Amino acid sequence: MSHDRLVFLGIETTCDETGAAVLEGPHPPAVGVPLIRSSVVASQIALHERFGGVVPEVASRAHVRQIIPVIDEALKRAQVTLNDLGAVAVATRPGLVGSLVVGLTAAKTLALTLGVPLVAVDHLEGHLYACQLGFPQESVYPCLGLVVSGGHTSLYRCAGPLDAEWLGGTTDDAAGEAFDKVASLLGLGYPGGPEIERVARDGNPQAYAFPRSHIHDERSIFSFSGLKTAVLYAVRGQDGRESGAAPSSRMVADVAASFQDAVVDVLVEKTRQALVRWGMRRLCIGGGVAANHRFRERISAMASEEGAVVYIPPISLCTDNAALAGVALAKLAAGQTADLSIDVTAGLVRPGRG
Repeated sequence: MSHDRLVFLGIETTCDETGAAVLEGPHPPAVGVPLIRSSVVASQIALHERFGGVVPEVASRAHVRQIIPVIDEALKRAQVTLNDLGAVAVATRPGLVGSLVVGLTAAKTLALTLGVPLVAVDHLEGHLYACQLGFPQESVYPCLGLVVSGGHTSLYRCAGPLDAEWLGGTTDDAAGEAFDKVASLLGLGYPGGPEIERVARDGNPQAYAFPRSHIHDERSIFSFSGLKTAVLYAVRGQDGRESGAAPSSRMVADVAASFQDAVVDVLVEKTRQALVRWGMRRLCIGGGVAANHRFRERISAMASEEGAVVYIPPISLCTDNAALAGVALAKLAAGQTADLSIDVTAGLVRPGRG
């Protein structure tokens, strides 16, 4: 391996995807965009599908089984060995405690035995940095950042990859979580996002007048619990308990389309408000919901209307993956390494205004 190149390992176990990636950047570390040499993700969808959502204990046990094979496969695909690694990066926040601990334990063990730096990565910063990974020929910063995933819906003002000011987020369910719960209510599969999008193609988005909570509120806040309840009442009656015949395929399609448009309307309008308020001309979108085509179309059209450039990474970089740890290159350049005593943080850390 060349002495002027740094090869480092990224590890991702924040929720229900076990990921490992090998990335390469300049050595000594400098500000730049790392090259992704490999990225491997072991999905747990089959394990959680029967429950309609992620079961934390099931997720952490699966990480224990998968972490070493996934790391081995990432090294193999990148055609490197452990001895070629110059650093180990791992997502330590936010996420499920049991899942995070598995990844951190593996990262600490490797960093200690190899004698290389350990870098702690914020999973949400990684989701925004995915835009930089997806557009390596230009700088996406400074920007307004929107993370929209299964567990998070938050807006950030980002001066750089390591300088994200939290502007606001959801007061209850995240957008992706709402997709999962509504999909379950409609008898669709898991994860809910792709299933809702699939059936919504045949539905009428104006069939149901679902609420758009806080859409005219100047604060950067989101709420999807009322929307979820409105869907429940539409499907099961006003007491939410009506039983009988399953909803028709037409009703399912119309409810899915109306629900999807309600979510997209809120995400787009709240993001528009933040763009205007903060005078930003770049918009970065990260997280699994960014894979939704309806959302991509609408957020791109809005950004164009506001004179902003929108960056949405390839779908492979929207969902959870260890390449998000590429932000570790900027941390190494800034001398931000972690001590082996570092622990995980389950909840959202709100830098800046939070």
